[in-house]
Amino acid sequence: MPLRTLETWPHGAIMLDAEHTRFALWAPDAFYVSVELEDGQSLPLLPQADGWFVIKTRCTAGTRYRYNIDGELEVPDPASRAQAGDIGDHSVVVDPLAYQWQNSAWTGRPWNEAVIYELHVGALGGFSEVEKHLARLVDLGITAIELMPLAQFPGDRNWGYDGVLPYAPQSSYGTPEQLKHLIDTAHGHGLAVILDVVYNHFGPDGNYLHHYAKGFFREDKHTPWGAAIDFRRREVRDFFIDNAQMWLLEYRFDGLRLDAVHAIESPDFLQELAQTVREQTNPARHVWLTVENEHNQASLLEEGFDAQWNDDGHNALHVLLTGETDAYYADYADNPTEKLARCLSQGFVFQGHVTRHGTTRGEPSGHLPPSAFVLFLQNHDQIGNRAFGERLHQLAPLEALKAATALLLLSPMIPLMFMGDEFAAEEPFLFFTSHHGELAELVREGRRNEFAAFSAFADPHRREQIPDPNAPQTFEASRPKLTATRQSAMQGLYHQLLRIRHDHIIPHLPGAQALGAEVLGEGAVTARWRLGNGRQLRIDLNLSDKPVVHSPQADARLLFETPPQSAGLLEQGTLAPYCALVSLTAAAPLLPPDGERQ
Repeated sequence: MPLRTLETWPHGAIMLDAEHTRFALWAPDAFYVSVELEDGQSLPLLPQADGWFVIKTRCTAGTRYRYNIDGELEVPDPASRAQAGDIGDHSVVVDPLAYQWQNSAWTGRPWNEAVIYELHVGALGGFSEVEKHLARLVDLGITAIELMPLAQFPGDRNWGYDGVLPYAPQSSYGTPEQLKHLIDTAHGHGLAVILDVVYNHFGPDGNYLHHYAKGFFREDKHTPWGAAIDFRRREVRDFFIDNAQMWLLEYRFDGLRLDAVHAIESPDFLQELAQTVREQTNPARHVWLTVENEHNQASLLEEGFDAQWNDDGHNALHVLLTGETDAYYADYADNPTEKLARCLSQGFVFQGHVTRHGTTRGEPSGHLPPSAFVLFLQNHDQIGNRAFGERLHQLAPLEALKAATALLLLSPMIPLMFMGDEFAAEEPFLFFTSHHGELAELVREGRRNEFAAFSAFADPHRREQIPDPNAPQTFEASRPKLTATRQSAMQGLYHQLLRIRHDHIIPHLPGAQALGAEVLGEGAVTARWRLGNGRQLRIDLNLSDKPVVHSPQADARLLFETPPQSAGLLEQGTLAPYCALVSLTAAAPLLPPDGERQ
């Protein structure tokens, strides 16, 4: 595939030189399209084959514009590189080469070094404010920050999954240049930067594609957000593949996390996207591609993608830590300890197994390396999808959470944490938007009705207490107080564990393999992995409030234990309640046949 240049990108306002811009809109359902400049000029676009309208004209960076469809409707550019304000305001012509990079030699970090910190840019105050946290995160042991979606959405408060202009960084967070400065600064600190992108749907407000490009969607297939995007069309594929390339090539993001790819009805689109990214980026760069995928398609992780968010691992751990079994946790209510053991030894829990709905889910994953799975105890979904946004330390015994944190940060899976985890932050992370009118009412009531299936919210009066997503105070309550002077016991634990990970695990992750996991008792497992250097990593974990029988491994070096008083019990062959032991041996045994692994 030939290298994509700015001149060959089909969608949007592309600067050809300092004085000229090409405007291109795919509008197969329009008869007439013009570009309306803020200075009053109205320039008709020339109709081309296959529904395209194009014009090349004298136009400089910073020019504000809209498209006029059939003389009846003015719309933002769906490939707008920036908005002058909200989605209803003018789009802005952006010079992609204007920013002067300071860390131009940066080539990223290998995937095995990934320790990911997910954050919400708006909750931290915008691109410039996020920069103030970078040095602290590096000191903690973080190697990558993952930004929740940035695509322009309606209003100035939103999780980001209601974006409608995928090429435009959210204007309330800062300018494109400020975003590039954040990425540049992060690279100067040695931090990789990942962007969460949403290619499975557009938000409910501000998407005008239905008016002039109905071919973007297919009415015969629907997702939870409406008509599915029609990735069978070349114009639609290019719209999203070029968007991925913009973030990676122009903004120099180090990776993308693709949201809910199970809602993309054309699986071959994902393979094409990954292949294009690999072909178009410099081979010397480390570019990470990860997915969220309820279908647990292990095959996708062999086709250009590095890893998948492992919801199975989170869900099994959450049930063991909290005892909650409502809604989707019901799939993990039976034998959660066995499910955790399967996760630690094979990656996914559901690998073709039957769900509570009576359907099968997943593909076999035991052949994949542990680093093909991103493990987490919390993320934006798992906190924010709770009615009151409670964090895990408010739901589970603190000592059990510390033991689970040792598993998170010292297993060979790739660890991810959510902003505030390192402090056991008291601030919730609620679901927030800034919709208005009828849509605001629908979102508020829809949010509350989501919890009707939860026993704690069966009472309608109880559901009415769920915070209104559109209320400004809902957003303000979700802003964690993360400062360099804030201290906590949890922060010390994160620092200690990540130092161990950097010293003993990260250098030897390439070539690591699972050796199996066993159930020691209810809530307790032992898991083993052979690292790339031949050493065996073993984690013994007891998340229950009862001791369990345990046989320590001879000649093992103890890297970490919690609680400290557990050492005496070890001599008696007992693993204490709420305990994690992490040890390393000189050499690992041969990998057992697949049939013998749990």
